This record gives sequence, C-alpha cells and structure tokens, in this order.
Amino acid sequence: MYKTGYNLEDSKASPFEYISALIPIIGLLIAIKDYRDNYLNGKMGFLEALVQSFKILIFGGILAVFAAIVFINYVSSGNNFEEFSGRMFGALLVGVISAFGVSLLYATKSEKID
Repeated sequence: MYKTGYNLEDSKASPFEYISALIPIIGLLIAIKDYRDNYLNGKMGFLEALVQSFKILIFGGILAVFAAIVFINYVSSGNNFEEFSGRMFGALLVGVISAFGVSLLYATKSEKID
C-alpha cells in the first residue's frame, strides 16, 4: 500500500480505506455462517452470534493495531498519532456496526423473553 501512494499525512480517505472496510464484513459473514452451520447445527441466537462476532473482531483488531504500529514506526515515520487514532476509531465503528448486522442476519432462533 505504501508503494501505491498511501500515506497518513493526508486528511483525505484513500480508496484503500473504503475497500478495507469490506474485510471485517466479509470475514464476519464467512466465520459466523461457518460457526452456525458446523458447530450449532444451523440454530443460533442473536446473542450467540454477537459474542462470536466480537471475539473475531477483538482478535482482528489486535492484529490490525499491531500492523499499523509497525507501519507507522518503520515505514511511514513521523508524528501520525492523530491520523492513526482517527482511522482506528473508524475501523472500530465499522466493526461494531458490521457485528450487529451479521448477528441479525444469521440469527435463526427467536427467543421470547417473558
């Protein structure tokens, strides 16, 4: 990405950032569907899907933050903390919204609370 002109100094969002929003969505769709079909015999509640989605997002978030820190410190050196934190907050927001959406999409058990 660095060789194609991606940098953190611009305040504009690059096309890579829009495309990278698809990564957690596609990953969650595949992983939650696989979990529902193979481990829960096709029956999953909303909270089960949401908990699994957050587990996946926490693991992916740790990897993304580590990769971003390595990128900032060794490839694109400079004082980019504000841009980095803003982009990580945006990634967090995309992840939480996609976790709710995927959980609603793949929930098959409707549990009524009386």
